[in-house]
Amino acid sequence: MRLSIQDVLNYEIMKNGRIITGKEFANERHVQWISVIEMPVENFVRKNEVVLSTAIGCHQDVELFKQFVQDIIDSEASALMIALGRYVFDIPKEVIELAEMNNFMIIVIPWEIRFASIIEEVMKEINGMQYQEREKSEKVQQELLKLILKETDLKLISKLIQRHIGCPIIITDRSGSIQEKSNYTRGFVNNWKNYVFRGILPSRRDKSLITRDPMFQKFQMIKVEDQTVLQLPVLQVSGDAQGYLFVMLPTNTSVESFLTQFRVNVLEHSATTIALWLSRKNAIEETKMRLRSDFVQELAKGEFISYDQANSRAKLLGYNIKRPFVCIVGLPENLKGLFQKRKKDYDSFEHWLESMILYIEEEIYYAAQSLKREVMMTYQGEQLLIYLEVQHNIENENATNFLDLVERRLRNLLPEVVISWGVGNHSEDYKGFSESYQNANVALNIGRRKKGIGYRMMYENTRVDRVLLNLSKNEEMKEVIMSTIDPLVQYDEQRNMDLIGTFSAYNQSHGNVSQTARSLNLHRQSLLYRLRKIESLTGLSLIDPDDLFLLDLSIKTWKIGMADK
Repeated sequence: MRLSIQDVLNYEIMKNGRIITGKEFANERHVQWISVIEMPVENFVRKNEVVLSTAIGCHQDVELFKQFVQDIIDSEASALMIALGRYVFDIPKEVIELAEMNNFMIIVIPWEIRFASIIEEVMKEINGMQYQEREKSEKVQQELLKLILKETDLKLISKLIQRHIGCPIIITDRSGSIQEKSNYTRGFVNNWKNYVFRGILPSRRDKSLITRDPMFQKFQMIKVEDQTVLQLPVLQVSGDAQGYLFVMLPTNTSVESFLTQFRVNVLEHSATTIALWLSRKNAIEETKMRLRSDFVQELAKGEFISYDQANSRAKLLGYNIKRPFVCIVGLPENLKGLFQKRKKDYDSFEHWLESMILYIEEEIYYAAQSLKREVMMTYQGEQLLIYLEVQHNIENENATNFLDLVERRLRNLLPEVVISWGVGNHSEDYKGFSESYQNANVALNIGRRKKGIGYRMMYENTRVDRVLLNLSKNEEMKEVIMSTIDPLVQYDEQRNMDLIGTFSAYNQSHGNVSQTARSLNLHRQSLLYRLRKIESLTGLSLIDPDDLFLLDLSIKTWKIGMADK
């Protein structure tokens, strides 16, 4: 329900009023405010305001008159009503042309009509409409509060809001993770996650939708492809946003026509209701997540003194540790680098990290659900610690299928995120959880050293590497290794020739010089020079099997256990 310019012109007091320009817009332009303004206009006129004026000081200066009207046009006022008969006797044609060019309404009224009488009539009707709108919105507020008192789920609350405002909404937490939505497709949800990852949603720019209009101060307008989205913060007591209410505007609907006083009131009441719901839900969820996180950490560290103790805690949290589980450790490698690209859109790295980990965890839960496997998980110390339910004897196959699905989904959602994985093995008894975690960490570290970041390593595929790792910790073995390899290390550092890499390629090619030269993209003579240099520096012969074994063992052990040092 809106008051239009035509409604105002229909008043008895306005019967002698006459439209000079913009007659065709009389039913379209609505009146939200009314005031009396003389020069200068500055920022005293608001959007959708009817301006009453005598245009004092303009009648002899056409340019000044034009500037006065232009300032009112720029303020997005609905119309200008000028009283004729004292200071202005007619409207200059230059001013009329300016108004027509801007589709702006100018109305002239007789000098005898008092501005106070017009203002009284208009405000009486505006106040009456606002009272009716307020009554309607207060009924909606009562409905929402009843739902909160009944501890209704968020789906029913969102349906009530959608019914009253007439278009779909999305409710998220402060990081942009969807808490409730209309019947959107999985594709839309994935796109939404992508917008969150790119920092488009939620918008944290400190600008309201229309700063000149107090009614819209809390809203932000975001253009997402062809969709117009209104964002309204759901505030905590401290004033920080704990979530957001997004309104998906219908196609070809302007913000001004959509945001009536009733809808604004309903949305503000809705934000308050959602704040109450989120506060209750967050308190429960945070407690539950903290308890689950602590439990998974305690399992990994082997802090339970008996199976009964571990099992009773597991039952309280909805876990069944009688089933076989394998530990998977994931290390997101490049999150800080990605944040640097997008930090202008976020308050802090911690805030951005929270949303990223939430989305990664969501995809992990989804993959486990798709494979009908239970999963226990936490994020601690920059690591994703996951326990995946597996079938006996094929735990590696289960873990492979699970990680394949997780990585496929993450490539679509967060294509720039790189995660390295280490997969432990299933061990019997409740103490096996700790053993599997340690093994997964060993596999992760070996995989990162051996393959680089972004790969996965199974613990059972690290047998040779574990032998070498243990050898590297033996003091006597360290001495043998370093005395063998140190001349090559020093020479590589000084000459940048990579003799160590040359030997590894030569040994991998089983001593075939031609094949080694091709793999290194070297001339045959250059390769032979390098091989002779290796022999002279180490005092070992590359055709003696024992010397070859010693050099190969030393290099592999140095790479896996001592290269970092």
